[in-house]
Amino acid sequence: MGSLESLLSDVRSCTICAEHLPHDPRPVVQMHSSARILIAGQAPGRRVHETGLPFNDPSGDRLRDWLGMSRDVFYDDRKVALVPMGFCYPGTGKAGDLPPRPECATAWRAVLLSRLEKLELTLVIGQYAHAYHLQNRGSTLTESVRNWRNYWPLLVPLPHPSPRNNLWLRRNPWFEQEVIPVLRERVAEVLQPGHQNHER
Repeated sequence: MGSLESLLSDVRSCTICAEHLPHDPRPVVQMHSSARILIAGQAPGRRVHETGLPFNDPSGDRLRDWLGMSRDVFYDDRKVALVPMGFCYPGTGKAGDLPPRPECATAWRAVLLSRLEKLELTLVIGQYAHAYHLQNRGSTLTESVRNWRNYWPLLVPLPHPSPRNNLWLRRNPWFEQEVIPVLRERVAEVLQPGHQNHER
């Protein structure tokens, strides 16, 4: 098995779904074998595609607020791995960005996640990440998020922090009232220097 650096180089030069993309492929992923938190998102948006920086948009601002996390910590690959379901911007449809291309997960996901040797917390964002990580395809996103205690403390299902989800957040005030405070505590605990996970 090659080095993680070599694997990430292969990922970042991947072109397997190029014919389906609106722009040249630009895979966006952040990870290091020592990361303690995995953020499993959907796929880069247009601004992320342009900058090459994950969650470098209003969705990222809201997500960092949910986590109580600064940009410096968020973009420290030794602490936080950012591995979306699709690594390239899939383009825009009638109702927002298109779904993540499925080729990414098939080709890369299992081998990448196997390299996260210090992982203690996985944050699963949006319906496509829920389907992969929770393996409960019969549940709606709202049901999965509402049942967050079933996965605690190793995994937390979240809605997407996109401004497009403002209506969902207004309809589900329990999420920010109940989930966000304990999520921030858990994130701070995991990132505390010298912390070791005793839940396994």
